[in-house]
Amino acid sequence: MRPPSSRLSLSIAIALAIMAAIFIADTSTDYAVAAAGFYTVVILAVAHRLSAGQLMSLAGICIGLTILSFLLSGFGNYQVGLVNSAIGIVTIVVTTYLALKMEAARAAAQEAQARLLRVARASTLGELTASIAHELNQPLAAIVTSGNACQRWLAQAPPNLDKARQAVDRMLDDAQRASEVIVRVRGMTRGQSLQPQAFAINPAIEEILALSRTELERHEVDVVLDLADDLPPVFADRVQVQQVLGNLVLNAIEAMSDMPAGQRRLHVISARGDHGQVRVGVSDTGNGLPATASAGQIFEAFWTTKAEGLGLGLSISRNIIEANGGRIQARNRDEGGACVQFDLPSPPESRA
Repeated sequence: MRPPSSRLSLSIAIALAIMAAIFIADTSTDYAVAAAGFYTVVILAVAHRLSAGQLMSLAGICIGLTILSFLLSGFGNYQVGLVNSAIGIVTIVVTTYLALKMEAARAAAQEAQARLLRVARASTLGELTASIAHELNQPLAAIVTSGNACQRWLAQAPPNLDKARQAVDRMLDDAQRASEVIVRVRGMTRGQSLQPQAFAINPAIEEILALSRTELERHEVDVVLDLADDLPPVFADRVQVQQVLGNLVLNAIEAMSDMPAGQRRLHVISARGDHGQVRVGVSDTGNGLPATASAGQIFEAFWTTKAEGLGLGLSISRNIIEANGGRIQARNRDEGGACVQFDLPSPPESRA
């Protein structure tokens, strides 16, 4: 590939060669032939490669060649030639003026684009920071809850070592979840792609519910599982899918916080979806989605109905599901509460 200076020199050489041809044609033809008008083509062709001063110098050369051609040419009506030359000079001047304006507008657009890119980068950094905080908040909060429970079990007389051991196991599991989130974020910043694999969805659901057991018990939420048998495996990034499941379970628990204890019910299903996909649904018995919210609005970043919410959970979940080749949607249930469900593809060989 030629360096920019070499390409510029080549462009100028070609432009000079074309100008020489136009000069010869303008000089050797009749006054009635306004060949000088073709200088404008040269000006427009090289305008984006020259500075304003260079472009004005080129226009001056074109005007000089036009005048010289008029003086050297002796064919036809002199007055016609004078008018055509004047028109050619005016055309060169106007074209140069428009080219300068066009290049100034292009430079302004590029500067505006650069400023917009800087703003977008800053905005993306802010969103990424908020996303990391949101994703790490769940396992860290669960670790604190399990740690407090462990202290209570150990403070009993005699200490309940079995319960304490279970709390420690949950703490280790949540710490592993936090570590996996950090690893995934580091992979994203390094441009690493997804790590899809074939896995069974039901055990993945049961793992997330087991990790969420402390929160479910603390909020007195009853869990109803309706997991279909003989489902094909899904083909997706297992860590990210479980991240979505954790988000949906936490959202459902928070949505039912204002309901009486006996009416808090989390319903999780797995079933066959459309076109050989596997469907997962998480329903609650809370107040449901706002009637004024559209189907797509609730998945927008920073949209939330919580006073202290970031509005990132469902946005992150949608990005993850779509990146893994699936789709996600939310709706209100006829019996009350909300349902969020997503479909994930099966492995390519299963679809074949």
